[in-house]
Amino acid sequence: MIRSLWTAATGMSAQQLNMDVIAHNLANSNTTGFKQSRANFEDLMYQTIVPPGANGGEDNILPVGIQVGMGSKTASVQKNFVQGNFVETGNKLDLAIEGNGFFTVLRNGEEVYTRSGSFKLDQDGFICDAEGNRLQPEINVPVEATSINVDSGGTLTAMSQNGEILAVENITLSHFANPAGLSSIGRNYFVSTEASGDAVEGQPGMDGLGSLLQGFLENSNVNVVEEMVNMIVGQRAYEANSKVIKVSDEMLQMANNVKV
Repeated sequence: MIRSLWTAATGMSAQQLNMDVIAHNLANSNTTGFKQSRANFEDLMYQTIVPPGANGGEDNILPVGIQVGMGSKTASVQKNFVQGNFVETGNKLDLAIEGNGFFTVLRNGEEVYTRSGSFKLDQDGFICDAEGNRLQPEINVPVEATSINVDSGGTLTAMSQNGEILAVENITLSHFANPAGLSSIGRNYFVSTEASGDAVEGQPGMDGLGSLLQGFLENSNVNVVEEMVNMIVGQRAYEANSKVIKVSDEMLQMANNVKV
């Protein structure tokens, strides 16, 4: 009976973390380039009282055994990199990736990766994100440019008012063998890990990389209705485990009240 108290407690702990993940998803349902997280769970070790296949006597083999589980735990919290919806902004420096890949920016001397393509120009004419981190490789737009065009293959063309081409640059993307292994550091940034593998740079639209859409941004891929349903399921699981603790406590109380 004591075992059931601790087993139910592990279930409540797991569902609490599940609720934390759902809350984070809902909080970022309108965050540009955000990717939904999903909590994965696994069962804990078992106490084997009678192993399956044990000798049952008279040369009989027991078809099933007696194993009592010890509860559950969180196995991982996994990012879901399914494409989010696109929203048209009309801003020439807003870029969305249609398919796989990440933009690379230099942040505090370290290359980080993002799906958010909301770019601006800094005081020196370099393309950067909202925090002033420059897109890699660095691209400088001449101050005389009045028009910036980016095609699906990442070729950026800056032109003057009379149509003269002032600069032609290439925007590259990075991809990973295992994107789910990237480490989230907040602010829509990811860093590579041993699990993700090293970044492989390439041209948009080639080698499995997605193409670019100018004047669009990728919205969060969080499905609010799905998260609400998951919240209800998690709440009911938490409630059921709490009831197990309550019933186990009542059974212990009855056992303590038995008179000899």
